[in-house]
Amino acid sequence: MSRHDQSSSKFLLAAALGFVWLVGGSSLNWAQDAETRNWYKGNLHTHSFWSDGDDFPEMVADWYKQRGYHFLSLTDHNVLGTDLRWMKYDEIERRGGAEVLNKYRARFGADWVLEREATESTAYRIALRPLEQFRSLLEEPEAFLLIPGEEISDGVGRLPIHLNATNLVEELPPARGETVREAIANNVRAVAEQARRSGRSVMVHLNHPNFGWAVTPEDLAFVVEEPFFEIYNGHPAVNQLGDETRPSLEKFWDIANTLRIDRLSSPPLFGLGTDDSHNYHGVKGATPGRGWVVVRAEKLEADSLVQAMNRGDFYASSGVELRDVRFDPQANTLELEIQALDGVEYTTQFIGTPLDYDKTWPAATDADGRTLTVQERYCPKIGTVLATVTGLNPKYQLTGQELYVRAVVTSSRPHPNPSLPEQKEQAWTQPVGWEKRFREQ
Repeated sequence: MSRHDQSSSKFLLAAALGFVWLVGGSSLNWAQDAETRNWYKGNLHTHSFWSDGDDFPEMVADWYKQRGYHFLSLTDHNVLGTDLRWMKYDEIERRGGAEVLNKYRARFGADWVLEREATESTAYRIALRPLEQFRSLLEEPEAFLLIPGEEISDGVGRLPIHLNATNLVEELPPARGETVREAIANNVRAVAEQARRSGRSVMVHLNHPNFGWAVTPEDLAFVVEEPFFEIYNGHPAVNQLGDETRPSLEKFWDIANTLRIDRLSSPPLFGLGTDDSHNYHGVKGATPGRGWVVVRAEKLEADSLVQAMNRGDFYASSGVELRDVRFDPQANTLELEIQALDGVEYTTQFIGTPLDYDKTWPAATDADGRTLTVQERYCPKIGTVLATVTGLNPKYQLTGQELYVRAVVTSSRPHPNPSLPEQKEQAWTQPVGWEKRFREQ
């Protein structure tokens, strides 16, 4: 495929998904009409009894609503949950515990719980209701919204390739592929095709790339059709910090974005924070409340939220709250306002890759000179900390010598429900400053 054909394919997919690549302007020039937009907190990666979670979907949704979230997408594995399903009580109790059904009855009433008594040939069963049956119990205009979603759980050999599709109309089966890159691209295209047919704004993001060490930065960089990935996933088993040969997700992001912007002339990845919650009874496992996104949108509706995220008008968080994020493309400044908590200190790192990084990337080898397949050797300047600022109003003046700049805010407060050793609360903004290169081309 020629570069022209790749570019045409890329922009057709972007249009189908509603992803806005504002090459002629700035995708993050938020000052205009910012007064008409609101910040909405939500989670786009959550599980229930519909797949491998341990509670009823209504109970999961209620957990988030009661804790001040504005939106939630229930994203069970390879199922959209559009029909009634009967689940054996023994399996419900095994997963959720002896009190899970009593909690369900207490919250929504005995009349809401659909039961089928045991017979000689069938076990005692409880109904899992579809979203369309229970959303009216929980949704409130401009207060709480439920968005249909699915975790498309695919794989290449033993490598898990999982993507979350948000605001779907119909369930999508895994699209498959011979390679990791092909599998990601095929699933993104399947989501784009549904978006085109339905006329809805749909987004798709790659989940936990280090889970099973399935996806390398090069893989995700070269699938330019995929605009989103999880910079933070609260599941303890997703290898967030990398290892001695594979990058942390922070470094992963910088490598992939350097490749995209400089080698592929493509916009960067935007980073999400998610829970990937499975466990709602106690504090062990993949529990809720660890990571989320905060989206600046015109209203609390699915299309509006997805369109805002496609613009990059959101940040990811594991606890730090931002009052504002401003990128001024004329002044070339990135500025944050942090919501203060008493007795808590905040340190912001502005991170980016300078134009003079070393572009010769030899293959990685072990101590005996054998080539490693996990990643190339990258210049240490990729993902450089360009400035460190303390306080509530950090600001960075771009010099024009950066491929992009993003900000990471780290609180002095320990995370109340950590998934990582010695974890502190953080927030991540989206990369800016890259648009200028496209305008100049």
